Amino acid sequence: MRTSTYLTFDGRCEEAFEHYAKALGGKIEVLMRYAGTPGEDMAPPDWRDKVMHATLTFGGNVLMASDDPPERHQPMQGFSVSLQCESVAEAERAWDALSEGGTVQMPLEETFWAARFGIVIDRFGTPWMINCDKPE
Repeated sequence: MRTSTYLTFDGRCEEAFEHYAKALGGKIEVLMRYAGTPGEDMAPPDWRDKVMHATLTFGGNVLMASDDPPERHQPMQGFSVSLQCESVAEAERAWDALSEGGTVQMPLEETFWAARFGIVIDRFGTPWMINCDKPE
């Protein structure tokens, strides 16, 4: 058994996943639109080019998402996607990309438990916690 994070967006899933693929060094494996699927009628006609399901892989991880039609979309809250980075350079690179245009909740900095730790809500509304442990 394993777990994967599934995000929902307000119509910007494709844009967000293209950004995440670049920021995290990943690859979009699946990008399925509402149009042409059995779920096409779940979306308003002007929404059918939006993403019904997407899958992004990076570093052995899987991140999934979709666009929720406007009448069903709820802003993301009550969780964070937590990135555990192997190096300070990796943490800083991810931070720079994910914080661009976002809202910093806690700056990326050294803490008593981490070489780097920070919290940001990116420009797509996704909350991220970035952590790089101190060397033992």
